[in-house]
Amino acid sequence: MTPRLGLRANWRQFGLLVVVNAFVGGMVGLERTILPRLAEQEFHLAARSAILSFIVVFGLTKAAANYYAGAWAGRVGRRNVLLLGWLLGLPVPLLLLWAPSWGWVIAANVLLGLNQGLAWSSTVVMKIDLVGPKQRGLAMGLNESAGYLAVAATAFGSGWLATEYGLRPTPFYLGLGLAIMGLLSSFFVRDTRHHVALEAAQMPTESAGGTRLTLWDVTWRRPNLGAVTQAGLVNNLNDGMVWGLLPLLLAGKGFSLTQIGTVAAVYPAVWGLGQLVTGPLADHVCKKHLLFGGMLLQGAVLLAMLGAASYPAFLGLAALLGAGTALVYPTFLAAIAEDAPATQRARSVGIFRLWRDAGYAVGALLTGVLADALGLEAAVAAIGGLTLLSALIIQQRMYCVSTVESSDGTAGRRTDPLLPSTHLLTRSRRMAARVTALPSPVDSTFSLTSVCQQYYEPYPCSC
Repeated sequence: MTPRLGLRANWRQFGLLVVVNAFVGGMVGLERTILPRLAEQEFHLAARSAILSFIVVFGLTKAAANYYAGAWAGRVGRRNVLLLGWLLGLPVPLLLLWAPSWGWVIAANVLLGLNQGLAWSSTVVMKIDLVGPKQRGLAMGLNESAGYLAVAATAFGSGWLATEYGLRPTPFYLGLGLAIMGLLSSFFVRDTRHHVALEAAQMPTESAGGTRLTLWDVTWRRPNLGAVTQAGLVNNLNDGMVWGLLPLLLAGKGFSLTQIGTVAAVYPAVWGLGQLVTGPLADHVCKKHLLFGGMLLQGAVLLAMLGAASYPAFLGLAALLGAGTALVYPTFLAAIAEDAPATQRARSVGIFRLWRDAGYAVGALLTGVLADALGLEAAVAAIGGLTLLSALIIQQRMYCVSTVESSDGTAGRRTDPLLPSTHLLTRSRRMAARVTALPSPVDSTFSLTSVCQQYYEPYPCSC
């Protein structure tokens, strides 16, 4: 079958990938409510840094798996990476169900991190491959929405099951069902490497291939990629704090396990539902504005939590935190896909997700140490401040990029409306230095378009 790009042309495979990603999200949602309480009640861990150790391990292994998922996607195929992720995730619920010591929980989170990194990265890249350059925001909105609605549903469901039947074993039967369904459904997924080849053939040469992006390019050197990457790390840093410390903060205020589970579910529920709006919005609005606004809102909400005391107040703040995260999460991936050439997309997404999910480990370590030394409130305040700083970095470094259609119907990119001043000045000087060497305007081979494309790479423009 000849591959075609677009959501409508590939809706069956796209829909299947949405379902698969919901199972992936459900696996991590299983731990959102239960594990911090399990650490205190059954394993008698008192130090916050020890309790958060499972998030550190999860974050580090998921970050590494993200990187290798991107690197392996073009070699062994996206579908094979997805299946490997599910095979590694299958034992996780059983390890948590039978764990006689905290070491078993740590081992389970190593496998969970590998599952999340390989499986979620694969579904992300395959959806971007299927829809092509014009609907990336929509694709990521649907992908991340399915994943985090499943996080919310299992966080609430596991909290309710733990209240009714105890922390173990009943809640983990839910996780076992998710793992089995996720693996079985993945066998029906088809690889998307042919869609990548089709998009690369349709794109202008500089957009399809271009100079190979290095780890440092994605991490920091390229202004847009670097701004997005640091924001991704900080976003998951504060999410790791919410995951590990919010249940303990609420328990310290006297809330029941059901109430804690509800607050823990509201945050990813709004996060998931909101992406149905913010994902498509990222296809039409400057991604810089969405990212700046989302990180700013997250930081403000985290600081506002310091003054909250009532259950309704925490429900409202959890909803606002979810809204802030919904603004940034699909936009992160759409921005990376927009800036990276098609043939380097999987690797670039892998590098971004490496740093983004390393935020879990950084956040757990930082907040654990701060909470032990200065208290929970100090940890929350520090993470809120870092999130506001990340918003300022986006505002300073990032620039808007719009997609334009060339005369032959293929998609290209141009900066809109201005390049960062340093890059514009440098390239203007280079262009001016060559003016005297340009052919005469009467020469039939001379065109401003060719000059613009030559001297303003890697920022394609419309001349």
